[in-house]
Parts: sequence; C-alpha cells; structure tokens
Amino acid sequence: MFVARSIAADHKDLIHDVSYDFHGRRMATCSSDQSVKVWDKRENGEWQCTASWKTHSGSVWRVTWAHPEFGQVLASCSFDRTAAVWEEIVGESNDKQRGLSHWIKRTTLVDSRTSVTDVKFAPKHMGLMLATCSADGVVRIYEAPDVMNLSQWSLQHEISCKLSCSCISWNPSSSRAHPPMFAVGSDDSNVAYGGKVQIYEYNENTRKYSKAETLMTVTDAVHDIAFAPNLGRSFHVLAIATKDVRIFKLVPLRKESTATGPTKFEVQIVAQFDNHNSQVWRVSWNITSTLLASSGDDGCVRLWKANYMENWKCTGILKGDGSPLTGSSGQPSAMNMVVGSSVQNSQNILNGMSAGRIAKRAPFAPPLRQPTSPKINPSPAYY
Repeated sequence: MFVARSIAADHKDLIHDVSYDFHGRRMATCSSDQSVKVWDKRENGEWQCTASWKTHSGSVWRVTWAHPEFGQVLASCSFDRTAAVWEEIVGESNDKQRGLSHWIKRTTLVDSRTSVTDVKFAPKHMGLMLATCSADGVVRIYEAPDVMNLSQWSLQHEISCKLSCSCISWNPSSSRAHPPMFAVGSDDSNVAYGGKVQIYEYNENTRKYSKAETLMTVTDAVHDIAFAPNLGRSFHVLAIATKDVRIFKLVPLRKESTATGPTKFEVQIVAQFDNHNSQVWRVSWNITSTLLASSGDDGCVRLWKANYMENWKCTGILKGDGSPLTGSSGQPSAMNMVVGSSVQNSQNILNGMSAGRIAKRAPFAPPLRQPTSPKINPSPAYY
C-alpha cells in the first residue's frame, strides 16, 4: 500500500533539498527563495515549521545536519559562492523568547569563487568537519577545532578535482582499516571528459587527501552520489545518479607493507538501471544499506533491493500522487512484495511534484524508535 501525504512548505520558489536529522524527527528544506526552513515532527505525526529565515543572497542548493552530539547544527550552501553554519539557540530565562529557539549564523565560509554546489558533514568519528564542493572544481574541507565554538573553522584541505563539482559524499565507515574517504561527482556535460566520479582518500603519512580512483565508465553528468552505510563490510558500495542509476562496488586491494600511496581498488559495477528513462537527480540509502531510493525527471521514486545473490531489482515505484505505477514497466507484483511503510521514506520528494526540483530528491529518514502516523515520512521498514 502506498500513501502520499503533502505538506504546505510555503517556499516562494523551487525547493532544492530536503534533509533529515539523525533521529528523523526534524527536517530542513532549502529553496531558491534564499531561505531555509526547519520542521519538527509533533506527537500526532504532523510536521510543523518551527523556523524559517533568509540564509543566503542566492539560491540555496543544499542543507545538511551535523550529528546531534555536536548540538543542533545545520550547514547550507548557495549560488552566492558561500557556505554557512547555523546553530539553534534556546532562549535564556531573561530572554523575551524564553524557552523558544532560534537559529543564528556561526560562520560564513567564503573561500569559493564560484557557486558552492554541495556541503556535507563528515562522519562523527572524524570530529566536527565539513566538506564543500564548488563549480570551480575544488573540494574544501573545514574543521572546527573547538566544538564549543562554532564561529571558528579552519580550512584544512583544498583538493582540485579539475572538473566542475556537483555533489560529494563521505564514506561513513568507521573501521580503522578504512582511512577517511569521500567521493565527488561532476556535472560537466562534456562526455569527452571521462571519469565524472573521483574517489579521494586520506593519507596518514602525508596528512593530505590524494586521488585513489576515478570511475572512468561514468562519462555523463553526475547529479548525486551516495556511499552506502558500512556495517562491517570490507568493501564499499557507491550509488550514482546520472542519466541512469548505477551501483558500484569498490574492493580494496591488499597493500604492500612498504606501500605509502592511496589504496587501490577493484571497481565493479553491480547494477545499472535506466528505468527512469530520464535524468536521475537523487539517490539515497536506508540506514542498513539494503534499500536504495532514486528519483528522476519521470516524476517517480523507485526503490531498489538486492537479493542474497546480489542481484538488484526494482521493488517499488511511486508516482507523485502516491499511486503505484501500473503497466508492463510498473512491475506491480514486485511492488506488492515491499512492506508498505518502507516505500514512504521517499515521501518528502512527492510533496509538490509541480514545485520543481524537490521532485528530484529522495532522502531516507533515519528509523524511528516508535512508529507514528507521520505527515510525510513514516518510519521505514528495513530488511
């Protein structure tokens, strides 16, 4: 059963990104109206807008949450060439707004000379770090040395990727066997320049990031990229949104004891789907990396799942109005095999298909401890 619910976001222009906090109880949206809105889930499952403010002087492309151990912290990036860090402050007892919260800007990162296209906090085991990528082809990694003072951020690394950058994803693995790693995608439309996805790895000896791999088979513009959560695997799984959906496996090759360079990988493409028959704008994993959601210009969210033999298949399709897609390509029998609530992780991108790029985003919310009757994003059923 598929249920689509809508929310009156009240943005004045296209919504470009929707992001959930760690617990899935808060949501942030950003838009070309230059604003960010924060939504809290109430006990009855309704989403209530608790904050809305102008964040940049241009379209806001992305918004993302830090891990809650660092407080209630957001980062945003914009066409105005900046990224910003915001922190929620609860009013003091002598404040007129006692007990009420408001968001204040802690810092503005102004190193980019072109549009900042994506921003992501690093996995929490790395500390409070933030990566941005820009249309100038540079990835910048910042660190807050004192997590109690978010006004101070130092630029730790500047990595030139040679191609215009569109999206970035940290490898979430906390294993000591896996050095810090991120993947960056390019939306350069020139197919003559192959390798639109690059993998960078941190080297403890040089204390720098160096290129470990380039996925040469990806020659079309990349709109989104997402490492799958790593639950003890020795290899990495990477999903890519381009003119289709692609899933890659990166298997580290054993290093020689004297080797000092970046890890070499055996790159395997384990799945490739053109079911959207259009550009794919967002890919997003559930927390156990067993389910992948994608959304594209066909106005549909599609769910992908692998069996025990690692054969990936489409297990659900959702249209903008929430109705299942029927017909030869709709695979209704496959959809019926999916537990209903598992599909609803992607509901946020269905709220206002006509509103623009929100229809191209499909983030999963983290699982909730106690299922409720949410307005947009019910707790997913993970396998």
